[in-house]
Amino acid sequence: MALNASTTLPYSPATITGVFTDEAFLKHTSEHVGGELQSLEVEGATDGPFRLTVVRTLPTDRLPDIAKKFVGATLTVTQKENWSAPAEDGSRQATVELSVGGVPINVNAVQKLVADGESTRVEVDGKVTSSIPFLGGKIADAAEPMIGKALNIQAAEAEKWLESR
Repeated sequence: MALNASTTLPYSPATITGVFTDEAFLKHTSEHVGGELQSLEVEGATDGPFRLTVVRTLPTDRLPDIAKKFVGATLTVTQKENWSAPAEDGSRQATVELSVGGVPINVNAVQKLVADGESTRVEVDGKVTSSIPFLGGKIADAAEPMIGKALNIQAAEAEKWLESR
């Protein structure tokens, strides 16, 4: 299933990168959706190429019933991002891999922070897959809107976070 999301934030790519890698922000967004930040690791300085690994537990109460049968009350989501160094205008991109513990769902995407004047366009394009025979397509179809919504929540919360600082 294709995953596409885009939003614009009135901040520079460097500022958005700072928020998306801030432990307090990641903890806040995890708790905002009823989950918990388990761990955060940033390898490298965020003003150059770096790798981000975030592990969260999330509730499954909003998942479709077909998915709940496989995962129980919570699930563990591991998000790995490999970020490029910023371009001259500050734009940058990351390859993103999401895996869900105990569930054969994978997300592979590219997230871009595109400098657009004084703002940044946050774009995500990717694919949600599941390897369960016969049901994999249905599970991926059910997961895709949830993942897209999570990306939109992250952007909305980033804007609120920055406005409150």
